[in-house]
Amino acid sequence: MVFEEKTLSSEMIYEGKIINLKKDKVTVVNGTSYRELIEHSGGAVLVAITGNNKMLMIRQFRKAADKVMFEAPAGKIDPDEDPIVTAGRELKEETGYTAGNIRYLCKFYTSVGYSNELLYLYLCTDLKPGETDFDENEAIDTEEWDVDELHRMVMDGELDDAKTIIAVEFAYNYLKSYS
Repeated sequence: MVFEEKTLSSEMIYEGKIINLKKDKVTVVNGTSYRELIEHSGGAVLVAITGNNKMLMIRQFRKAADKVMFEAPAGKIDPDEDPIVTAGRELKEETGYTAGNIRYLCKFYTSVGYSNELLYLYLCTDLKPGETDFDENEAIDTEEWDVDELHRMVMDGELDDAKTIIAVEFAYNYLKSYS
């Protein structure tokens, strides 16, 4: 039988613009323990497929990994924003494209052991090119990639961003099923 922890007390350790860090005292099977938890507003991840069945990908430096990452476009949900609105906004900001169709695919927790970050995956099609609208601190390169090549990269362990791996596999299966 699974034991459900109950929160006995909660202490906010840090409140930031992107994350909060708190320490909760909880009940466990043999008494009490502590959980250090990151609170995050979540985000939208984009499986953006062009008219010629290429997937839009981006490259940007990520300090947490301390390197340039090869990723599916994505962005943080603003307070009280519907994730589908985030998807359209982030697609335009990061790639310059707007989508004629945005369809919900799934949602997933990024690292449930210590974070409540929940990402929503959207399929973006009927894309129309335009100008990017980066946040003031963003430097992003946008590229179009063959989905079969991206799938090969996933299977060969060449991609190391979890949300991108999930996005690529959804794109691969979508194109195999509906093309």
